Amino acid sequence: MIFGAILAGGVGSRMNIESMPKQYLPLGDKPIFLHTLEKFLMCEEFDAVYIGTHADWVDFTKDTIESSPLANAPVHVVVGGESRNGTIMNIIKAIEADFGASSDNIIVTHDSVRPFVKLSTIKENIAAAREFGACDTVIPATDTIVVSEGGETIDSIPLRSTMYQGQTPQSFRISVLKELYEGLGEDERATLTDACKILVLKGQPVHLVEGDVTNIKLTTIMDYRVAQAMVETGIED
Repeated sequence: MIFGAILAGGVGSRMNIESMPKQYLPLGDKPIFLHTLEKFLMCEEFDAVYIGTHADWVDFTKDTIESSPLANAPVHVVVGGESRNGTIMNIIKAIEADFGASSDNIIVTHDSVRPFVKLSTIKENIAAAREFGACDTVIPATDTIVVSEGGETIDSIPLRSTMYQGQTPQSFRISVLKELYEGLGEDERATLTDACKILVLKGQPVHLVEGDVTNIKLTTIMDYRVAQAMVETGIED
């Protein structure tokens, strides 16, 4: 079975908006996370889509979905974890409670604040996860990457042709992701920035899926303004 996992547990501190987390801000005529959810529900391969959100926003998320045209869609809202990967594991626990565990089950994880993901990217993630067991959505780096260990001087400049910018979705066979995560020590878990690093730390291959420059993550006020312009001009279509 194939499951979508939309990660909406963040509080959006870098956008400096006190009223609500950024995924609930309006974008056009609906909240940002609903744009993302709509994209996922366009993919007929999903058996269900789960949204992991902060405990304080579970009821708001459910009410928003129930009052939208998506009210009857196979969507489940669950409480997120203390971290990104904690939220993914909570979603996996809910999936297994609802549908049971299987070595063939696949999860497609995605940031709620990447509302412009293309349906083709979601489908390519599912295909890659089926074939390879794990994949990450990336785009080639267009700027020179500078490495500085201390933040004051340059330590190295990697060859740009080998550099990529990570996006989401990131997709996995659930059994593999769960087993490797549970095998990490606390020190290893502390270094995680995303789910793919779980596999990288354990020496497991992660296939690359080509992303798109329009699949932006709304992290700052400027990102939000760009997104509003994209919706107004129809670029996201």
